[in-house]
Amino acid sequence: MKILLDENIDVRFKRFFDQEHEVYPITDMNWNGIKNGKLLQLLAANDFDSWIVVDKNIPYQQNIHNIPCLIIVLDVFRNTLKHLEPLVPQILEVLNANISVKIVVIKEP
Repeated sequence: MKILLDENIDVRFKRFFDQEHEVYPITDMNWNGIKNGKLLQLLAANDFDSWIVVDKNIPYQQNIHNIPCLIIVLDVFRNTLKHLEPLVPQILEVLNANISVKIVVIKEP
């Protein structure tokens, strides 16, 4: 499974995923600063299965019919590894489930 981490997520977060998941920070793809609409086109063109973001406005900014992959929105108090790491089991559960929705919000406990 191919996953893109949004540029607001610490690149070290990718180390919390197992080898079944190819995790690419936006910096690895040289896609820094690209707006969400163009980014969605790049996700589709590069066969990404999921995009993990911390931008809680994504569900309201995008037409759900134009989304080429699953978007996982992490709703955290602070965007740090300390707050993101506990969400990994839920993220993996969503990634491994065969769901038909395009946007999933995972909230910090």
